[in-house]
Amino acid sequence: MNLKYFLRNYPTTCLGAVIVLVFLVTALGAEHLAPYDPNWVTPRHSVRPPDSEYIFGADHNGRDILSRVIYGARISLLISMTSVTVGLIVGVSLGALAGWNSKYELVIMRLVDMMLSFPGLITALAIVAILGSGIENVIAANMAYQIPMFARLTHGLVLSTRPNTYVMAARSVGLSDFYILLRHIMPNILGPIVVQGSLLIPDAIMTTSALSFLGLGVSPPTAEWGGMLQDGIKWFRLAPHVMLFPGGCLMLTVLGFNLLGDGLRQWLDPQLRIN
Repeated sequence: MNLKYFLRNYPTTCLGAVIVLVFLVTALGAEHLAPYDPNWVTPRHSVRPPDSEYIFGADHNGRDILSRVIYGARISLLISMTSVTVGLIVGVSLGALAGWNSKYELVIMRLVDMMLSFPGLITALAIVAILGSGIENVIAANMAYQIPMFARLTHGLVLSTRPNTYVMAARSVGLSDFYILLRHIMPNILGPIVVQGSLLIPDAIMTTSALSFLGLGVSPPTAEWGGMLQDGIKWFRLAPHVMLFPGGCLMLTVLGFNLLGDGLRQWLDPQLRIN
């Protein structure tokens, strides 16, 4: 299988991968790509429309929107990918433990059910309201929703895999529980977990932006897309570009991860894979 195969059979997945790659490169190379300091205030350029000098225009403080969008990509992706990665590690560990050992299943899964009984955004709002704003607290707020999602998925996957013959054979020869989980079960359930992670990243981006839009997320003047939308809402009629560009980048990033996640789900599931 080569690139031509994927372009022919999974065009939307390739589009999603390109969008995600572009934003990842943008986030990693923000210092080299941003034409100006994202926090540099130039009052005489307030709400300046897009032109050759300010490609995306300037906000009400005269800050270059393109530079702030570029640095905002770094913050949004840092928060979302960090929270999903840590949530995956912790959630998969708890779910695997609950699925393999019935002694821990009742306690772990009831805690998971309790955490999932609250909407993700409400949970995030409560955590940030208690801990305060800031990047670390926004990551923690996202993790509070990611961990039970991964734990619930992994628990079900381990329960469905545990009765398989190769697992019973490994237990019969006296292999340790940890080795069986790591060597025989995890490789067979990794696909759905990876897909879940790719689909939860845009959810974390949206939650982060929502918190910043409400004034509870990343503290200003740090550039973050949700915060940029909140700053520009009062200027939208006079200068719509102050909201259109950060909002468009937010929409494209979420779209890219969703397309990539849907494609991964189709590719990793043999019943859905296109031959």
